[in-house]
Amino acid sequence: MSVDLHSLSLKELKDLQNQVTKAISNFEERKKGEARAELESRARELGFSLADLTAAAPVGRKRGIAAPKYRNPADASDTWTGRGRKPRWFIDALQSGKSADELSI
Repeated sequence: MSVDLHSLSLKELKDLQNQVTKAISNFEERKKGEARAELESRARELGFSLADLTAAAPVGRKRGIAAPKYRNPADASDTWTGRGRKPRWFIDALQSGKSADELSI
């Protein structure tokens, strides 16, 4: 199939572009449908449904906002929940001989 694009008007080119976009979309949807049918068939052969095999397992639980557990003795507005990386002030306080209990709120 050969189309002389130079002889087409702007409207004809845009119409052709829309047709090509729709054809690509239809082609992709048809291929996805064929693949889905093939996978469903194979899953049934193995005694499962495709939904059983593709159900997303929970990645992890959502954590709520944690209350601060520790307070910086030098700056009371600087707190840490005890989750994640230890802040520098916490490490420094431990190295200077303080215990985590002394820093707790």
